[in-house]
Amino acid sequence: MRKLLIAAGASSLLALSAAQAFSADNAVTRDDVGQIVREYLLDNPEILIEMQTILEDRQKQEQRIAQEQIIAQSSQTLFNSAYDGIVGNPDGDVTVVEFFDYNCGYCKRALSDMEALIEENPNLRFVMKEFPILGPDSQKAHVVSMAFRKLMPEKYAEFHTQLLGGTGRADEDSAIQVALGLGADETALREAMRDDAIVAAINETYELANKLQITGTPSYVVGKELVFGALGKDTLSEKIKTATQ
Repeated sequence: MRKLLIAAGASSLLALSAAQAFSADNAVTRDDVGQIVREYLLDNPEILIEMQTILEDRQKQEQRIAQEQIIAQSSQTLFNSAYDGIVGNPDGDVTVVEFFDYNCGYCKRALSDMEALIEENPNLRFVMKEFPILGPDSQKAHVVSMAFRKLMPEKYAEFHTQLLGGTGRADEDSAIQVALGLGADETALREAMRDDAIVAAINETYELANKLQITGTPSYVVGKELVFGALGKDTLSEKIKTATQ
């Protein structure tokens, strides 16, 4: 569809140029101009590829600028929200924000990347954006996670690692079992799970992700840049270095 639109745009531009070029000659008809354009495109099809590349590059640049503006405008919500869990150094001067879902296979794969980066850099701070997008089980597991973080923030990293790194599908029951195994009081935990602020916080994350055009997990904010997907430790490390230069 995009190629068709580009072709149509090219045709219109060429038609306009041809019409202007032959405007002094009343014998030139619309059909003549159309034939000129058609022949030109058939003889020079590479122009469509060139125009498509230019258009896509321009759209990417516009999207990048828009995302940078949103990141700047939402910096407090992104980097310092009270309801987000922290993995790594809570007082670190290098921050990476990760949007994740406990049932995301790619997030599970990226867990070891985060752990390795934290081990290498004691100043690295990962802000975990609870972004349950993979169904009701995920939503319930994230509610437990946020309730646990509120009660025992000092053990959130352990909870996160165990639940995300575990086998099987994360749901309310499995998340509660991890929480209890780390010493949470079940009555207090279930009471914290009923806090309306948890749902409000998750909705705020949904809204922020929508503004940033984040539709999948894991997605990262590194400095002013959005990084999509589990691209591996080395790639993420390079993004972090670039952001801190």
